[in-house]
Amino acid sequence: MFSLWLRNIAKIQNKTQIGTKCSIINQQVRQLRTLRSVQNEIQVESTEQSLPQEQRIKSHKEIALDFGNREAHVPSFNLAAHVNNSTTLQQFISLGVDLHSIERRKGLGDFVLRLDFEKDVKPYLRFLADQGVAPDDFGRLITKNPLLFKEDLDALQTRMEYLESKRFSVEARQRILTQNPYWLMFSTRRIDRRLGYFQKEFHLSGHDIRLLATKEPRLITYNMDHLRKSVFTLREEMGFSSKELQTLIVHKPRLMMISPDDIIERFSYIHNEMGLSHKQIVQCPELLASREFRLRERHEFLKLLGRAQYDPQKDLYVSPSDMVLGNNFYFVRNVARSDLQTFDLFLKTR
Repeated sequence: MFSLWLRNIAKIQNKTQIGTKCSIINQQVRQLRTLRSVQNEIQVESTEQSLPQEQRIKSHKEIALDFGNREAHVPSFNLAAHVNNSTTLQQFISLGVDLHSIERRKGLGDFVLRLDFEKDVKPYLRFLADQGVAPDDFGRLITKNPLLFKEDLDALQTRMEYLESKRFSVEARQRILTQNPYWLMFSTRRIDRRLGYFQKEFHLSGHDIRLLATKEPRLITYNMDHLRKSVFTLREEMGFSSKELQTLIVHKPRLMMISPDDIIERFSYIHNEMGLSHKQIVQCPELLASREFRLRERHEFLKLLGRAQYDPQKDLYVSPSDMVLGNNFYFVRNVARSDLQTFDLFLKTR
């Protein structure tokens, strides 16, 4: 009992000694911090006193305005906040214009907000109506190209008269304007050069060039560097002849707008894995417009079923054009002659 009492006394003494040491250390730390803060204040005061009065005032302002390093923030332009006070924006909404799409493009929100509907917009709507554009298409056209209202109306009229002189029908001109509103931003001389390029490059007739421009109006105003790369890819890397290339471009002009790397990948699979010739590909240019993974899934499924047969002279022939028709349900039922459950299981296990 006496030994236990001695041990408890020893523990109490140890705790007391430790507490005393901690309190001494804390007191020393506080003294050091106080000395350091005093030294800093003395240094700041001495440096400020050594500066002229104007510089001291300036340094105080800089400190007051210093909020630390922050990311640059560009304020967004919200057209919705101005709708109640803008007749033009209200009219645009009634026409089906997507204001959110416009305000996301730099500078367009402010430009649209400054338009007067009666003075700056209505004359252009009359012009579009005269060209056969339906009022239901006004909203989509303005959404895509609100900079149309910057163009001179006489210049726009001249550009449409040029198309009329080249024997583009009313329906063709209407499709060009609705599918590619940026066409109106190109001068007559520039459009003439573009049409001339396609006509000379692919030896197209007047009818073919009109068909090409009407079927895919965006192609005529597309980036020329991209178009030249596409021509090189189709002709030199894939090996299509001039006549084959002409047929491809007229029937599927969108091919020239696809990335050359993507179209090379598709051609390689169609030609090497599926075994289709250049002639078969030309007869079905939709194959090159289809994604490679989609062609691979369908071809491998047909191969599993023993139906990957693309030679019309043999049994169980499958037309290459059927490979890209419809959704998976249509393909499985009408081309593969199977069921969707089997196709889904194939996709999970391949």
